[in-house]
Amino acid sequence: MGNTQVHLLLVEDDEVDVEAIIRGFKSQRIANPFTVASDGIEAFELLRGDSGLERLPRPYMILLDINMPRMNGIEFLQALRRDPELKQSIVFVLTTSDRDEDIMAAYNEQIAGYLLKSRAGKDFVDLISLLDAYWRIVEFPSEGR
Repeated sequence: MGNTQVHLLLVEDDEVDVEAIIRGFKSQRIANPFTVASDGIEAFELLRGDSGLERLPRPYMILLDINMPRMNGIEFLQALRRDPELKQSIVFVLTTSDRDEDIMAAYNEQIAGYLLKSRAGKDFVDLISLLDAYWRIVEFPSEGR
């Protein structure tokens, strides 16, 4: 992958959480580009370049909330994995839900990890460091699908 910067797609409907997550990355001096979608439907529009939106550049990684309006995180994951052009997308769930049903449903859709937002403070810094290390070490799918 070289020095290509990984674009982050944050799929989150809570503006306070969006600001906190972006602020956390900035505080760790991680300057990857961020795009925010308020639900799964908007995320698909960005991933596909639909509805007049510019297509999200590759490589990208998705940070996904579970509890959202219109299309929740589990519905998004199921649709993502059925899409031949998007099914290889790397997704981390970042949510408040610690329900076993949500955790199992997410892992059944081949997520890279399930992380709880409630782990604020030092754990959140560790989370950001984990994601930073992940995209620096792991090879991402290339532009050519």
